[in-house]
Amino acid sequence: MKVKVKTLDAKAGGDIELNDAIFAVEPREDILHRVVLWQLEKRRAPARATRERSDVARTGKKWGRQKGGGTARHGDRRAPIFIGGGKAHGARARSFGHSLNKKVRAMGLKMALSTHAKAGSLIVLDSIAVDAKTQALKGQFEKLGLGRSALFIDGDTVETNFALAARNLPHVDVLPAGGANVYDILKHDTLVLTKAAVEKLEARFNG
Repeated sequence: MKVKVKTLDAKAGGDIELNDAIFAVEPREDILHRVVLWQLEKRRAPARATRERSDVARTGKKWGRQKGGGTARHGDRRAPIFIGGGKAHGARARSFGHSLNKKVRAMGLKMALSTHAKAGSLIVLDSIAVDAKTQALKGQFEKLGLGRSALFIDGDTVETNFALAARNLPHVDVLPAGGANVYDILKHDTLVLTKAAVEKLEARFNG
């Protein structure tokens, strides 16, 4: 698949040949759904378990009289109504994670990239090296015709000046090639890759 390369000023920067095995895969909703679900569940932190009545280390001896005390008939101090007692219906430690084969994850990333390539919302830039400030960078984005939201993926590391200039722009995110993931790619209207990012992504699948 041949794609035209642009500069940040929306000028022509030649062509680049994208690997069809990565950027021309027919997307499948079931695979993408499984990978996104796996990603989001990995972000969930398990609840910290609270100590319930049976977990509190207090005596179980009946501490008051059954009758004549003018109070309720308590059996022990572990009851939830007492300070230091167990918590009623407390949170329990749970794990929401599930495993997903590496092949399925890799397939999902290829399909996410291919989704943008198929929809025409994939832009390849020669480089994102800039000396511009945020306002100037915003004008360059308008020339590129980005959608409501855009994800920029660079090579091993994101160019520092670009990251600083783009971080104050809403709905614009920047990632290194190693951080490319299905959820972030699908969440944005436009996917912007640098030539370095294309090289790293293709090496990631061929390595």
